[in-house]
Amino acid sequence: MSERTISLREARRAAVAGQLLTAPRPRSVLDVVRGLGVVQMDPTSSVARTEHLVLWSRLGRRYRPAELERLLWEEKSLFEIRAHIVPTSDYGIHRVTLARFPSAHSSRHVYIRGWLAANDAFRRYVLGELRRRGPLRTRDLEDRTAAGWRTGGWNDNGNNTAMMLEALWAGGHVMIVGRDGQQRLWDLAERRLPVKEPKVPQREVARHVLERQLRAKGVARLLRFGFELDGSRPAGWERALADLVREGVVVPVRIDGLRDDDWYAHAERLDRPFRGRTVLLSPFDQLIHDRQRAEDLFDFRYKLEIYVPKAKREFGYYVLPILHGERLIGRTDPLFERKTKVLRVQGLWAEPDAPAAAGPRIAGTLAELASWLGAERVVLPRSLPRAWSRVLRADL
Repeated sequence: MSERTISLREARRAAVAGQLLTAPRPRSVLDVVRGLGVVQMDPTSSVARTEHLVLWSRLGRRYRPAELERLLWEEKSLFEIRAHIVPTSDYGIHRVTLARFPSAHSSRHVYIRGWLAANDAFRRYVLGELRRRGPLRTRDLEDRTAAGWRTGGWNDNGNNTAMMLEALWAGGHVMIVGRDGQQRLWDLAERRLPVKEPKVPQREVARHVLERQLRAKGVARLLRFGFELDGSRPAGWERALADLVREGVVVPVRIDGLRDDDWYAHAERLDRPFRGRTVLLSPFDQLIHDRQRAEDLFDFRYKLEIYVPKAKREFGYYVLPILHGERLIGRTDPLFERKTKVLRVQGLWAEPDAPAAAGPRIAGTLAELASWLGAERVVLPRSLPRAWSRVLRADL
């Protein structure tokens, strides 16, 4: 199929639609995770954990974290791996990357291979205890390391058992099967995942990864294609891409205004009716996770400032981009004060070309966030974008 030229607006709409951020909303948590492929996890909860914010952005106030837990621990249609939530039906695809761990040539993987070899008896002890007594918490296992974990990081301080479990988790040998309060419950992966199913042929793996990833991205550069958990490209990806292009599933595109010519679009995301929404995005949302892509496609520069000293932050600690239709028009730094049930908007900023007409939609989205969190009051900052100030103060 020959290359097609699309406008920047069309590219943005394809990207937003791919991320399920249009109307009508998806029907369920499972639909969202299957549609996105992966949902990243992060414990920072100034507002809510990122996986919950991602699901709220798609489903709205009807989303309940308890539903995610049910799908993870009871129905088992989802599972956690490497700080991501993925569909259990995709295990055959993800097992390819799990089986490779830790085979990369990075210094970290070299260290882990040596550490696991030095602590093979400890590894066998952990697996044996889980087989005999699991599920178990980390503290239910003895630290029997022969050589302690030493990489110069926070986890050097007697966290050997936790690091063994993390390494076995990354390799697909164990998995999280629940939580006891804030503590993870571990068990053998073979008890929860379809490990005995036949392996997916490599050609099908490559096709699945490229087609599903591009469906979720809408449009993407060639260099960004790869496994979602480690970024590596599946074997045979060139042939898979050529087949998808020949079949018309994937379309090579040139985007007006962008110099790069290695963009591809999923055909299903082009030439479809577009009904945008106004949405707040997690800092780890896939729409803006690739900062360079967000800047190229949306002319939106974004930096996570959690680890930036407060005095040096340009915006705030946990800033949520504001999506309005196919444009990123601003950002806000909210904080949910759980004891007082106050959603405190510590800052709100508009992009230079943000439409004044978006004010009521932004107010509605902040009100929806407050309702979902259980906040009884929204407190706005003294300074607000002039175009939105009156309606925000009137509606919130």
